[in-house]
Amino acid sequence: MTLSLALSAQLPLPSLAWAEQAESTAIGEDGTAVALPAVTVTARRGEEKAKDIPFGLSVINGDTVETGRMQNVDEALHNVTGVSINSSGGPNDYNVRIRGVGSLYQMNMDDNSVVLNVDGVSMSSRNLSLGTLDVDQVEVLKGPQGTLFGRGSEAGAINITTRKPTRVMEGYVRGEIGQQMQNLEEGAISGPISDSLAARLAVRRTGADYWVDNAQDGKPLTQMTDLAFRGSLLWDAGTGTDALLTAEGERSTGGINVMMLRPYGDHPALDISPDVFDENRKSNGRYSLEVNHDLSASRLTSVTAATTTNFIGWKAYDRDLTKAMFGFPMEMLVRDSAFEQAYSQELRLTSLPGAEVFWVSGLNVSHSNRSFDSAYVSQGARNAKRRFTTDSAGMFGEVTYPLTDALKVTGGLRHSWDWKGYDADYVTAAGVHSNDQRGVYANYMTGRVGLSYAVTADTNLYGTVSRGYKSSGFNDYASQIADSVPYKSATVQSYELGFKSEPARQPFTLNSALFLTRVKNDHMMSYDSTSFVTSVLNADTESKGAELEGSWRFGNGYTLSGGVAYTYAEITSNAAGVSGGDVSSGSRVPDVPRWSGNMALAYVEDLPDFLGLPEPGINARISYRVAGSRPADVQNHFNLAPYGKLDLHLGLMIASAEIYAWGDNLLNDRYDLYGYGDSSYPGMTYGNLARGRTLGLGTSYKF
Repeated sequence: MTLSLALSAQLPLPSLAWAEQAESTAIGEDGTAVALPAVTVTARRGEEKAKDIPFGLSVINGDTVETGRMQNVDEALHNVTGVSINSSGGPNDYNVRIRGVGSLYQMNMDDNSVVLNVDGVSMSSRNLSLGTLDVDQVEVLKGPQGTLFGRGSEAGAINITTRKPTRVMEGYVRGEIGQQMQNLEEGAISGPISDSLAARLAVRRTGADYWVDNAQDGKPLTQMTDLAFRGSLLWDAGTGTDALLTAEGERSTGGINVMMLRPYGDHPALDISPDVFDENRKSNGRYSLEVNHDLSASRLTSVTAATTTNFIGWKAYDRDLTKAMFGFPMEMLVRDSAFEQAYSQELRLTSLPGAEVFWVSGLNVSHSNRSFDSAYVSQGARNAKRRFTTDSAGMFGEVTYPLTDALKVTGGLRHSWDWKGYDADYVTAAGVHSNDQRGVYANYMTGRVGLSYAVTADTNLYGTVSRGYKSSGFNDYASQIADSVPYKSATVQSYELGFKSEPARQPFTLNSALFLTRVKNDHMMSYDSTSFVTSVLNADTESKGAELEGSWRFGNGYTLSGGVAYTYAEITSNAAGVSGGDVSSGSRVPDVPRWSGNMALAYVEDLPDFLGLPEPGINARISYRVAGSRPADVQNHFNLAPYGKLDLHLGLMIASAEIYAWGDNLLNDRYDLYGYGDSSYPGMTYGNLARGRTLGLGTSYKF
């Protein structure tokens, strides 16, 4: 879980035996370091250089993802400057904040502050457990992105591109084993089928024991597995027309929403029946067709997509937690199940890459049917069956126009329409049935305006003002009609000043930003831990701070990179009636540390001669990320301790192969993934902790 570079212009570092290639791009004939190649991104739906984007942007390339063992999107984002994630450890439980902005507590699977976009297809950020199979690049867009990404992007967007079929035969295989039964087997093959058709197929399987034990049998709570595949066909029709058909699926088992009494002790464990979590599983599917056609001065793109999500998860209060709460031990169990089908169509027209004026315009429509059912097993026959429908449409456009040779103006606008429906059946423990049906409608504007000034050909200053919006909706967890009142929509106003520098003949990049974001009516769910009853609330927040990111590629194969962020995020309105205790204005936003940062030192170099091996080389990287103390919950009952995570990759390259050792969390800092307190039980807190130190071996081969 390491990051070689969380940067708006990042050099793709090799993860296998390409020391000669890396040296040629980094070292001139006189032995001095030379310029890092510019990074191309699709943050605004068209191809641009990262330094020309008028807002904060961090990029992780696919080789860094592999070498850093970032096996899912969650692990990659943990290493991006300014990003914080609250997660109990389960595959469906992620609340992402960028620069301190995001839901205080998410209301439902559709209540996202950060949109997840994979190859142009939007998905819920609850899917951060998605594996990074055969990923080409991960872009993290900071600040409201409603102009081009629509609803669910008040804090930013995660834009992922996967590797496409190639015109020449290529591929790779990779395998790892490690402590706690960690294993990985992955491979991909790509190449031409005919003069106009190419294909790519990638498959990955991972597994590991869960890092928390069961106190009753001394074994890990569960065995986690993940199986993913992606197949794609690329058709080149000539005359500037191509089509990409993609089908992918992923199935994971063993993910757990862990609620464990703090402090965890030296041997963290849940006192619960051994078979409680055996049914937990989640599956995702994505099927998309992207068609591009180049006109004389623009590119027409159509993206048609269907996605599916299927989830079953047991959550449990174990005997230790209930004893601390009620004075006697018992098991409190809830079984949640969810299913979603979503369809989307986007048509857009963009400027061609390298055009003097960048512009994009388009239309997007989507429809989804979703269910979220809960069975409260420990409370008799009480259950809730909920159905949701969402229809959305949006028209958008953005342009960056040069006023002079150095000064450019950016303007973007989107008008959106959302229709949401809710239908629920509730059954009490006494067998009393009730039904609730509701609907909400909203149409709203989002957008941004900015100026950028080229101080030199290599350094841009920019200032941007953005407006975001997060629509209203219904509570996934409502168990009675009184709790299904729709929550309010949230509005966002964001201000950013920054600079991006990529000197054309220098081996470094440097970017910095100052930001201020105010949110009106952000979403907060009130949760009663004794009855599992939830209700909806809203509160205002404000976040301000600064970020600095950079990299330096030295001679002799060394690259130093990293970033640091200061973020002060607070709640700026009172919220009474929260089950864990009233929330006061001035409380800090949970999970957001004031200080956080990361640093990595990579070394890739040929060996002149080593044991007679062909083309030997060294591929090593050590990285460290740190996060300061941060509030556990909205009431600020207690703080989660600061932590530091140290990771290592040490590889011997042999021609196109590599044998390597890896170390994850070498300092064995078992930091909190989240925490929660309740005023009804003074001094009682619960949460979950990260996996401790593990070591392993791996090998890979590219052809």
